[in-house]
Amino acid sequence: MDAQVATSAPASGGLYRAMWRWHFYAGLLVLPFLSWLAITGGLYLYKPELERLIYPRLVAVEPAGAPLPLSTILEQVRRETGGTVAEVDRPARPDQSWRLLVTTAEGGAKTAWVDPYKGTVLGLTRKGGVLQTVRDLHSLILTGPIGNALIEAVGGWAILLVVTGIYLWWPRGGSPALRVRGSPRRRLFWRDLHASVGIVAGAVVLFLAATGMPWTGVWGDALRGAIASNGVGRPEPPQVAASAMPGHAGHSGHDVAGTLPWSLQEARMPHGSHGDIGIDRAVTLAAADGMAVPWVLSLPSAPGEPYLFSKAIRRAEDGRALYLDAGTGRVLQDARFPTFGAGAQLVEWGIATHKGEQYGELNRLLMLFGCIAVVLLSITAAMMWWKRRAPGTLGAPQRDPDPRRARAVLGMMLVAGIVFPLTGITMLVALACEWVLSRRVGRELAARPVF
Repeated sequence: MDAQVATSAPASGGLYRAMWRWHFYAGLLVLPFLSWLAITGGLYLYKPELERLIYPRLVAVEPAGAPLPLSTILEQVRRETGGTVAEVDRPARPDQSWRLLVTTAEGGAKTAWVDPYKGTVLGLTRKGGVLQTVRDLHSLILTGPIGNALIEAVGGWAILLVVTGIYLWWPRGGSPALRVRGSPRRRLFWRDLHASVGIVAGAVVLFLAATGMPWTGVWGDALRGAIASNGVGRPEPPQVAASAMPGHAGHSGHDVAGTLPWSLQEARMPHGSHGDIGIDRAVTLAAADGMAVPWVLSLPSAPGEPYLFSKAIRRAEDGRALYLDAGTGRVLQDARFPTFGAGAQLVEWGIATHKGEQYGELNRLLMLFGCIAVVLLSITAAMMWWKRRAPGTLGAPQRDPDPRRARAVLGMMLVAGIVFPLTGITMLVALACEWVLSRRVGRELAARPVF
């Protein structure tokens, strides 16, 4: 079966076969995870619409003049929930509720959906609600470092899938670039459909994979370090103000890094003086300094912590973090997108585009197309594999008998494994599994009687 398929391929040379084997193993390893990322990512693209559908009584409010002072709202929320407000998410639209992150007496975190004109709590949900759960599932943050490592490995494999897929698709011998032949009962139909979807959507899938990598642990942290060390990253806080605050993880007793631009998430946090000017005064000063809604305000919970206003990002250019001294109200740091280095700006642009926000609805539809294409690629790959494989076998393409070509492709894959270390580790796992399977099959064949 394998030999017949190989010789009927558009090109049956050794390099083609070696690329096919790596493409096969990459798909076998990561397509289920890519489908998971595509489905959850596609849902999160439509977060505002889905929240209005899921929480119609929590999202919408009736505007009635000016919102109450924030101090009044916080006191009302404290009385109704018995918790402490750590963060205020103020939307731009006046007909939307405000979301307050509340730390409960038990130490948990809830989101209070609040009518800013009455100060009443419309409802309590888990932190961020259902769509935060979708986001956590997308990033596999629920599984901790293991999930983050898996995302990174899958991202590297996705890039290799696109690159090797383009090589396999490349028209040879005058064959049409896009075609779907036969009927769904035949493997050829699924092969052509898989190749056509892949080449049409390949650039979008490649973009989604590449722009998702900055969020990963090993590769993302290395990228952030490389950008910073070359002077093209985030702006550094003033030395005199930054000595005692290494990061944002402890601010207000919770991790506020998620509210900041990617380039600032590992930055040192400016340290201010003791005392408290009050939240209403902080909001007034921020507005006077040009901090327009929508924004997220993280409250200080320990002496020296600042009031942190972070602009809700729709486009990369929106990125801004304003730190106000809680004791005096002076600006400790105002980190704006134009002050970021070229490397940080490029990454921020990629993230905003990845989330479908940089260029409006057309951007979002294009990213949704990429997500749908990944699911289609997974389905067509599964159908093609199932129709191709012989019962009881893995159905992998045959190994090239010329070890030189195999070593050349292996060398290219090793380079990719060095660029994406966690992907490289899974490559070694795949090679080890193949070696074990080949040894097992060899022993079974040797044990069979000749006659």
